[in-house]
Amino acid sequence: MNMTLNAKLKKQLTLLFFPILIIYYEIVLKVSIFGDIFNAGLLNMIMFSIPIGLVLYIISTSFGVRTNKIIMILFVLFLTFYYEAEYIYFKIFSTFASLYFFIGAGKATQFSDVLFNAIYKNLFQIIILLLPLILIVIFYKKVTLNKSNKIFKLKLLGIAFIIHIFVIGIIQTSNGGSLNSKYLYSETFIIDKSINRFGLLTTGRLDMKNILSSYNYKPHSNIAKINNENNNELSKESLAKKEAKVEENSNVEHKEAKYNLTNISLDKLAENETSAEIKDMHQYFSNIKPTNENEYTGMFKGKNLILITAEGFSPYAINKDITPTLYKMQEEGFKFTEFYTPLWGVSTSDGEYVICTGILPKSGIWSFYRSAQNYMPYCLGNQLNNLGYTSYAYHNHYFDYYFRDKSHPNMGYSYKGLGNGLNVTETWPESDLEMIDLTVPEFIDTQPFHVYYMTVSGHLQYNFEGNYISYKNKEVVDNLDYSENVKAYLSCNIELDKAMESLIYNLEQAGIAEDTLIAISPDHYPYGLSNDQISELAGHQVESEYELYKSVFLLWSKDMKAETIDKPCSSLDILPTISNLMGLNYDSRLLMGRDIFSDSEPLVIFSNRSWITDKVYYNAETEEIKVREGFETNYEYIDRISAEVKNRFKYSAEILENDYYRLLFDD
Repeated sequence: MNMTLNAKLKKQLTLLFFPILIIYYEIVLKVSIFGDIFNAGLLNMIMFSIPIGLVLYIISTSFGVRTNKIIMILFVLFLTFYYEAEYIYFKIFSTFASLYFFIGAGKATQFSDVLFNAIYKNLFQIIILLLPLILIVIFYKKVTLNKSNKIFKLKLLGIAFIIHIFVIGIIQTSNGGSLNSKYLYSETFIIDKSINRFGLLTTGRLDMKNILSSYNYKPHSNIAKINNENNNELSKESLAKKEAKVEENSNVEHKEAKYNLTNISLDKLAENETSAEIKDMHQYFSNIKPTNENEYTGMFKGKNLILITAEGFSPYAINKDITPTLYKMQEEGFKFTEFYTPLWGVSTSDGEYVICTGILPKSGIWSFYRSAQNYMPYCLGNQLNNLGYTSYAYHNHYFDYYFRDKSHPNMGYSYKGLGNGLNVTETWPESDLEMIDLTVPEFIDTQPFHVYYMTVSGHLQYNFEGNYISYKNKEVVDNLDYSENVKAYLSCNIELDKAMESLIYNLEQAGIAEDTLIAISPDHYPYGLSNDQISELAGHQVESEYELYKSVFLLWSKDMKAETIDKPCSSLDILPTISNLMGLNYDSRLLMGRDIFSDSEPLVIFSNRSWITDKVYYNAETEEIKVREGFETNYEYIDRISAEVKNRFKYSAEILENDYYRLLFDD
């Protein structure tokens, strides 16, 4: 009798092992990263974990005792590695890793010192996640998993299926708030929000679905390209119809405006399109009001252009005494007082993608790498090459990291990095100054030229032991009243300042400084510093919802008139803004950013669907509304902008997935 009871109890405990194990991992990750557990995602996470655990139990009891034990150990090893890896990745990059990351994971070994440092700093949480595996090893001999009969396994499978369908049903009825569970589960993929709401394993499943959706594109045979000898007439016709409705109720005298448009009628394309998805895209973009040409249109037309994405750069790295060239560029050029650089899912690569394409990245994949298969006519290299420019791109770290050797030539650049023609000294990180000095002779005499740089000297970790550039410039910051990590951060940005000093000197020596526009923007905020350390740099406590992402965009040309721009804007607006300044013929409806100098409604978009305008700060997670002075809370306005934010993410992904520009323009 006692043996029978013990056997039943042991079987029940074995049955519950995987569900309890998964819930344990999920709770540890949830508390360690998000700081709480009792939120809307707790029930979803538990209910998703139970079916997964039951399925693992079924697999682990389908063979002989010895084989079952090996399978169980392998499952525990996998789960331990998966949760540990995601936890450590988040601690380094302030975001989670998509499964897509493992495509290029081999290259991540270049950051082994960063990895070990993260493990050391978070050793306690890592041990907590290792605890189940440690206990399994200790009690290995006492673990017994007998083979289950088929009837019992089918019953368990049925229970797992019912629970799974039940929780999905609950999710599908959730429609309150911008980031409701239905939206996160069925309509988009935001990895950190998904983990918090559904758990890591369910997010992994959604992640795989999201990745596979990016490779389901099939070319359409019914592409209707419409050309018009009278440039813009078809597009202006549809625009005029929309504006006529406004004029009927307006006493304001109408003045004919010129718009950033191309010679394609999206309305007519929609009429001839049989694919529902592509038709919807045509209709969406046809209803976007294009930006107007303005007093800044063509301000730098025909001039050389140098665009720089600066690793980990921030406004706090600009200092009159220690980075005087960057300070000079800020004070003598356009000074944007409310510019933001949001953090995206793939940090540096997505930051570059936004700047270079004017499109939002698709979460869960490497959008830049994926775009290498697409036609990208609005990237500045491709735009300027059509006007007779010679375009170059350089990166002073390994040339194929993030597969830049695929994405950057596709943007129209002759591309070099460390390992394929740019012979910078291999240190960690490498020198921005050395990159400038090696590359300037390649383009200085080939006017008009366009050059794109992705720097690396500002990369984490910010210390004087493992960061060569920080150590190189250490003497300059030694006497500053900051902590060691903050001084190391400033020190590595001195290298960028030296690089800009050298670049401007060479332009002046060649007599073309006045004929060259230099644009600099960060890929992301310096998340290698803690929020307290960033606050130390700022001189006050930095608010983490919006201010943390407040950034800098330098637009400078020698002898230009300095001007302050107070309009809210972001890195998404860089491509259309430069396109307008250079007088390029582009269709502003087809980009997700807007020319900052136009009369377009300002909109700063964050990855979690929060946003900023000139009227409101809106937190999509908490639904908190902060109204600017002079504007009263208007929920119709909130709903309209929130819907537009979701649309820009949706159609950015569809541009990427459907190679949409090729459908429109490539003959």
